[in-house]
Amino acid sequence: MKGVRSWRSPSLSKNPFLDAAGSRRFSSKSFTSFGCFILLFMLFLILITMKHQYEHIKMDNTWYPFASTKQRPQIMMTHFDHIHSLPRGIVESTSDMELKPLWETSTLTDKNQNHKALLAIPVGIKQKKNVNAMVQKFLAENFSIILFHYDGNVDGWHDLGWSDRAIHILAHNQTKWWFAKRFLHPDVVSIYDYIFLWDEDLGVENFHPGRYLRIMKAEGLEISQPALDPNQSEIHHRITIRNKTGKVHRRMYASRGSLNCSDASMGPPCTGWVEGMAPVFSRASWHCTWHLIQNDLIHGWGLDMKLGYCSQGDRTKNVGVIDSEFIIHLGIPSLGGSSANKQLSSESNEAAGPADQSMVTKVQGERVIDLRSQIRRQSTAELEIFRKRWDRAVRDDKEWADPYKHKKGANT
Repeated sequence: MKGVRSWRSPSLSKNPFLDAAGSRRFSSKSFTSFGCFILLFMLFLILITMKHQYEHIKMDNTWYPFASTKQRPQIMMTHFDHIHSLPRGIVESTSDMELKPLWETSTLTDKNQNHKALLAIPVGIKQKKNVNAMVQKFLAENFSIILFHYDGNVDGWHDLGWSDRAIHILAHNQTKWWFAKRFLHPDVVSIYDYIFLWDEDLGVENFHPGRYLRIMKAEGLEISQPALDPNQSEIHHRITIRNKTGKVHRRMYASRGSLNCSDASMGPPCTGWVEGMAPVFSRASWHCTWHLIQNDLIHGWGLDMKLGYCSQGDRTKNVGVIDSEFIIHLGIPSLGGSSANKQLSSESNEAAGPADQSMVTKVQGERVIDLRSQIRRQSTAELEIFRKRWDRAVRDDKEWADPYKHKKGANT
């Protein structure tokens, strides 16, 4: 009788993962091939995930270019409630101040224009000659121009050749900071690398905007101002005085009364500070500064002492006064400015704008009221309100840490 031949399934006998006894076995070659396949598959999944995240980040940056990563989820939830019916790709979150032609061949069309900086000035018609000189210099460097008309007179500027290239905004007897808060939102001016928010009474005979910006960029300044010629300017703060031997200075030295400014000083008015008459902001610092401006405190008093917090880092390094490009501060009183408490002569009345003249005095019966003094008192009151708001905000925000609080010589 023939012996019984052991039976094994053909499929089992050919299975590379089974040995002769039917036990499972793995060859190193099979294991390596299988592992490579798994690894490649995982890498593929990671790449797909990263691409998906990148597209979302790219879209978020388009929607909210200034929002931090921490802010975006909350901002997106709030804003998306109002625009959720739109596809994300059609949402345009920013704008600019560039004039657009009504038709392709319009004389307004200038395809060579590539504005990277903006000059914004509050103006009155009596300062037309000086403003014209200022604007001419900035236009030569391809700046965009915005004029904030506080005296109601816009037509008086139309005879200037560049008037049609400027943006004109009119609001009676409003201040520079009122205009800036309402018309220079960061999303609107995001195309500009630098924002010049200047007064109208500045002489620019010794100032070149292009050279100024090159120095500002080379020095790493986020907030700056041109130095003042001490022989021809009205000086309010010593740190603004031009140093004839240098290109840039970031601090002043003084020792008188309670003021002691030295290399150990870490805050205003010794360092990290510019005056409100001619500040220049980088895009990032303006985004911060715009949020610092209080909507109802239109005179801006106290704002200059806190600008260093918007300097995107160390204010002793990122805030400075540029000496090699300097200006003249004429000190013409405007809306209760620095000369508000001075008796205006007939000559200065001629120099003052219409808004200035109308605010010098107002007759009520037989009593003469100095409206400029009233404005100055309002400015002082706003300064106290701003200080209290800052202190309250610091006290209430438990997550915020003052970067200068524990530094020696810091005057915050």
